[in-house]
Amino acid sequence: MKPSIYGLRKENLIDWLAEHGEKKFRATQIWEWLYQKRVTAFDQMTNLSKSMIALLEENFMINPLKQMVVQEASDGTVKYLFELPDKNMIETVLMRQEYGLSVCVTTQVGCSIGCSFCASGLLKKNRDLTAGEIVAQIMLVQHYFDERGLDERVSHVVVMGIGEPFDNYDNVMDFIHVINDAKGLAIGARHITVSTSGLAPKIRQFADNGLQINLAISLHAPNNQVRTSMMRINKQYPIERLMDAIDYYLDKTNRRITFEYIMLSGVNDHVEHAKELADLLKDKKKLVYVNLIPYNPVSEHDQYSRSGKADVLKFYDVLKKNGINCVIRKEHGTDIDAACGQLRSKQMKKTKKVTA
Repeated sequence: MKPSIYGLRKENLIDWLAEHGEKKFRATQIWEWLYQKRVTAFDQMTNLSKSMIALLEENFMINPLKQMVVQEASDGTVKYLFELPDKNMIETVLMRQEYGLSVCVTTQVGCSIGCSFCASGLLKKNRDLTAGEIVAQIMLVQHYFDERGLDERVSHVVVMGIGEPFDNYDNVMDFIHVINDAKGLAIGARHITVSTSGLAPKIRQFADNGLQINLAISLHAPNNQVRTSMMRINKQYPIERLMDAIDYYLDKTNRRITFEYIMLSGVNDHVEHAKELADLLKDKKKLVYVNLIPYNPVSEHDQYSRSGKADVLKFYDVLKKNGINCVIRKEHGTDIDAACGQLRSKQMKKTKKVTA
């Protein structure tokens, strides 16, 4: 199967063209056709020779994704189900924010992290996505607007969809370089956020890459006992080791880090948990930000339910009184399959029923 040309960094494309006897400036032409004019076929690149187009067609495809389902919520959130060339399916979400259009991308087919509250892990990891398959998610969302004649542009990206981004580190980094390129989609580094469940060695590697990309940590509990019950990854990288890596990141980058904290009734939402969390973060409170997340119920995880508003507000107040910057996340897409992985899981069940 031919790879997607979306997966090449610009310097990789320059090297590939040079290997095939082509000039460096051809890469800029191709790049502009792909990301500024956003063509969907190589033969639409009208300033390239027929032989150049044939060479590209022989070695690459452009878009590796097929749109299967689109769900639009009343708040403007759009959820896409895409099929990959090997018939696996992934989800991508567009969210309308006050600051612009934000897209949440998927990085793996399934997830091996195994968080007990999450719909993404209902289907175990099948494979990593290529960089081209991740970039294509952004491109298809942008085409969604282009085809409707809407003068709107994807301005922000969060790498928080199905999968653990740092378990697919190299492809995710290639993806970031492609969408950040000033001659391509030109999505600013500070408009890109990568979320991890806590792969400590990769957090250190990420700190060393020199990019101004935002980092978010899926923490969800203030101590090892509760976190291990929710997140299997905590056995390998307990909170102490995770915090050491975070300290390294903060010292190296001096950039603010976000802690994601999903609110589960009776599990991690007590005032005592809030006090523990405040104590855990107190020595870094100038550079941390806590995002309290309402839980989207998943039928397969019926042991969990959403924290009540009063409990969320009490939790929030404890953090604020202890000088921890925090916010209660605004919900998006509550009238569609809101939780990450739900739409894919539902579609997979339908497929099994049809083929049974």
